Amino acid sequence: MSSATSTASLPRGLAVLTTFPDVLFIPEIIFGGLVWILVASSRVPSPILQGWVMFVSVFCFVLSTTLLCLYICGVHGGSGAWVTLDVICQETAALFYLSAAVLEAYLTYDKRTFSNPSEMHIYQENIAAVVFAFLATLMYVIHKVCSLLRWKSS
Repeated sequence: MSSATSTASLPRGLAVLTTFPDVLFIPEIIFGGLVWILVASSRVPSPILQGWVMFVSVFCFVLSTTLLCLYICGVHGGSGAWVTLDVICQETAALFYLSAAVLEAYLTYDKRTFSNPSEMHIYQENIAAVVFAFLATLMYVIHKVCSLLRWKSS
């Protein structure tokens, strides 16, 4: 795999899937999709908090999928503006996911007591959503740092 600092431009075509940090689009989409599914399938004790988590997971899922498709299609054409756009998108996604992961963790911690055993399943879904939200945050932060290095060298 190529490093982020070896080339100042974004790759095109299937080279996106072989260069670092662009290969991180795949785990970002997978972990974000899992957060989306887990939050959507659980009961909503706090609509405002889980609404934000749901918004972030859907927004970042669509953003990452769109960017990946655009890079594979080669729409960016070697423009330096796309490197800047990549940095802005990754920074936004990292901040959004950090806030969503912390809110989901708080909500899960706050609702850790349950009155009947059937609520244990919902609690476990929320724990899984927290884990995947923090994994997605980690992927976006790593992608952001590498995108910043690429931007700096361009």
